[in-house]
Amino acid sequence: MSYVAPKDFAIRMIDAGQAKALMSTRDTLLRSYMAGAILALAAAFAVTISVQTGQPLLGAVLFPVGFCMLYLLGFDLLTGVFTLVPLAWLDKRPGVTGRAVFRNWGLVFLGNFAGAFTTAVLMAVVFTFGFSTPPNEVGQAIGQIGEGRTVGYAEYGAAGMLTLFVRAVLCNWMVSTGVVGAMMSDSVPGKVIAMWMPIMVFFYMGFEHSIVNMFLFPIGLMLGGNFTFMDYLVWNELPTVLGNLVGGLTFVGLVIYSTHAKTAPTREGKLHRSSV
Repeated sequence: MSYVAPKDFAIRMIDAGQAKALMSTRDTLLRSYMAGAILALAAAFAVTISVQTGQPLLGAVLFPVGFCMLYLLGFDLLTGVFTLVPLAWLDKRPGVTGRAVFRNWGLVFLGNFAGAFTTAVLMAVVFTFGFSTPPNEVGQAIGQIGEGRTVGYAEYGAAGMLTLFVRAVLCNWMVSTGVVGAMMSDSVPGKVIAMWMPIMVFFYMGFEHSIVNMFLFPIGLMLGGNFTFMDYLVWNELPTVLGNLVGGLTFVGLVIYSTHAKTAPTREGKLHRSSV
């Protein structure tokens, strides 16, 4: 499993950011739509495992299968482009303007939401036999997740908002590490191992991921969760998006860019001979 040195995968990160910023609208929307749909299905898979086995750790261990699948297929998550695309702008790559960065983020947000929402509708049909019966055990659990992570934060006011934001920051620290992990190896097994570990950490720790939430909260509303769409936007999605941006760009993108792509000059030291 060939390992790519940090200086080399830092350049790959910048190259990827440039390619994503300059991608056509059609391809950006298609790739982000599929990424949102696949990650949402992986979230449904992980919750199903956790509920049916009573072992949340097992759900977290297996959740990364969706993340690995979508990145190996070349699809894009908002959390990933938050980290990669600004690096191409910082590096002054041709054609990568501030407007191009925000255009990419906006299109990927729309595509991710559409894909996650599609999966939410499909899984709601599955959990309720076409909305003809109350949600099954897994559906009820998803509804409770939506309540706990919206009105549950709101109960604590500013402290709840701070906690939500910090969880979102920590989330994309791990998720973006997984994105970079895919560039650390030239082999499929190497990429999968490097992606798997940080994604498992974020999911088990209950950190806030904006695209996973694009699935969990709409489906929670469809399944009778006791919260509103505005609760979802104000007390989860919007602060989570902002926290994901800060976490991925600050703790991963800028750090790697600063120390591996723009390495500072080494210190010059003098050799001293020890006297005998």
